[in-house]
Amino acid sequence: MFADVAVITVKAGDGGNGAASFHRDKFTASGGPDGGNGGDGGNIIFQAEKSLSTLIDFRYKKKYIAQNGKDGQSGKRTGKSGDDLIIKVPQGTLIKNNINDKLIKDLSDFEQIVIAKGGKGGAGNMNFATPTRQSPRFAKAGTEGEKLELKLELKLIADVGIIGYPNVGKSTLISVVSAAKPEIANYHFTTLSPVLGVVKYSDDVSFVMADIPGLIEGAWKGVGLGHQFLRHIERCKVFLHVVDVSGSEGRNPLEDFEVINKELKNYNPKLLKRPMLVVGNKCDIADNSSVETFENYVTDKGYKFFGISAVAHRGVKELVDYIVRILSNYPSRIIFEPDNSFIDNENETVQEDIKIELKNGVYNVVSNNKLKRLLNSVNFYDYDSMKYFQRMLVKYGVIKALKEAGAQEGDTIKICETEFDFFE
Repeated sequence: MFADVAVITVKAGDGGNGAASFHRDKFTASGGPDGGNGGDGGNIIFQAEKSLSTLIDFRYKKKYIAQNGKDGQSGKRTGKSGDDLIIKVPQGTLIKNNINDKLIKDLSDFEQIVIAKGGKGGAGNMNFATPTRQSPRFAKAGTEGEKLELKLELKLIADVGIIGYPNVGKSTLISVVSAAKPEIANYHFTTLSPVLGVVKYSDDVSFVMADIPGLIEGAWKGVGLGHQFLRHIERCKVFLHVVDVSGSEGRNPLEDFEVINKELKNYNPKLLKRPMLVVGNKCDIADNSSVETFENYVTDKGYKFFGISAVAHRGVKELVDYIVRILSNYPSRIIFEPDNSFIDNENETVQEDIKIELKNGVYNVVSNNKLKRLLNSVNFYDYDSMKYFQRMLVKYGVIKALKEAGAQEGDTIKICETEFDFFE
């Protein structure tokens, strides 16, 4: 089964918590703080894989979670970092943020790319010792790993795309010039998914051709099958617009040609700026005057015309020769540029202003990740830790926001699930 779109959720590993401990043994009178740091969380990494050709696996598994970092330990031992999770996808897969549809990365090469970063390990109490604070009894919690909802969209990598109405001979043509073996039959939509074939021109020259399932009028807005596969022509350097010049389907070749071009324009106007060769197929059963009329029509519009019979292999070699000449002068692979503003994940909420909600006489501080991490770091039974907590509430703007919301001394303040009395 061919699948070219999938939506998944990825979650990088959380960082491990720092440890709050003290060195103790029978030969040491008073050991200092020796709590180690937490390990970093594992990253979510994507990599293109040549052997894959579909996103079908992502239809059944929707969540991918990397390993968390381990907590720090006594003896200044750092916790083990979480293992990265490597997700393999077909070459040519676009990774998008499903929330805003912005492109993160075009995986057209085989380089690994970190999509979601793991959280940082928290600092152990050994990091907080100072001449005036020699016995810190608190440590920092690890940060959360990034979480993203991603849309995976496969755009096949092909040099040449064969387009046209159903049953005009596209599958026959690709089977003649390459080793591809598509299903061929005398009815519409025989081809239910794109077919790739490698055309070996010589020992040193070859190119990839894609048979795109038949387009029909209205395909760009969801009619027929073509709308599912229009995305796959966006990487093609050259289009072969195949038309049945014999009119064997009862359609007018001139109208067919214009309808398909209109579909390309409606889907993406830039596609019509790429080289397009018009291939009049089934010339062996077509009336010569009809072929001549069609050829004059398309050449007047500036297109190169080739009259062929794919079944009889007539005119096919000349067509392939011309394709090779065009590709030799064409730039390398078409790659989509990412949107640098793609980041839109849970960790971004730490940049938001502090919000206060008054409910039943309690001032609720709407918590973001930064406040949650702060609470996890606090030892409420340690004086130094509480002083640190109070300083950070001032730094983060919580105290200022509470005053602006009308909080008075002695009022109840709630952060996450923890309640405090408000004192300035």
